Amino acid sequence: MNAYVFPGQGSQFSGMGKDLYDDYKVAKTLFKSANEILGFDITKILFEGSDEDLQQTSVTQPAIYIHSVIISKVLGEKFRPDALAGHSLGEYSALTAAGTISFDSGLKLVSQRAKAMQKACDLEDGTMAAILGLEDEKVVEICDQIEGLVVAANFNCPGQLVISGSTDAIVSACGIMKSSGAKRALVLPVGGAFHSPLMEPARIELANAIENTDFASPICPVFQNVVANAVTDPLAIKKNLVDQLTAPVRWTQSVEKMVALGVNHFIEVGPGKVLQGLIKKINPHTKVSSAEY
Repeated sequence: MNAYVFPGQGSQFSGMGKDLYDDYKVAKTLFKSANEILGFDITKILFEGSDEDLQQTSVTQPAIYIHSVIISKVLGEKFRPDALAGHSLGEYSALTAAGTISFDSGLKLVSQRAKAMQKACDLEDGTMAAILGLEDEKVVEICDQIEGLVVAANFNCPGQLVISGSTDAIVSACGIMKSSGAKRALVLPVGGAFHSPLMEPARIELANAIENTDFASPICPVFQNVVANAVTDPLAIKKNLVDQLTAPVRWTQSVEKMVALGVNHFIEVGPGKVLQGLIKKINPHTKVSSAEY
């Protein structure tokens, strides 16, 4: 069984999508549509912008979504998933590839999500940190003991978990993680506490946008971050997508569930190979590859 997986923020690179634009008519059409929806020339930023330009949330999230969805469209008849999943932002790419939302609707939601997250970041002083070499249960246990807000945000793979919360609480947590045996506890260069309760203002704002967007049944089960399980009901998909902003990304658990249900080949659709690396650490015996177009 094949699962197509879609990356999230952090996998972008300067020049991404130029080969697609040059070689495929559908790519040109979708890039043009994206520029109109966003109200700025994201194509120019992608093809000619600096890495710094691409790191702005309002650019990064639409950029990765556009790139990933275009690849799924270019694959055409070769795109035959038995399951789909996306890491954080990548869930929107997966749902578009699944036929649950249209390209235009998905891009509008991604753009609104990015703006809402930025606004939430401006309201509260928050950040995230990568904890390496400590068991997930131990990380969660330490987070629960910290004074202030800090939660497990991304269960990326065994021994790699990202925590999120108020800056002071994150700094305190990192010190305790190190003294408890973590190989590294590294504060990340991000502008806010994603996938934590500090994103509640963004969750409320996005909930309204998602509620007013048409969702159809997906072409195959989508394993959503919040529940780490297969979902096909459009109403449940909407709820999980809203909850995703303040809840953890259960990537390890999602991959384990897909493998348990018979998935033996994961195909990454989008820029980079981040998810392939994580999946191999979760299950070394499974096959991983990039989408070939």
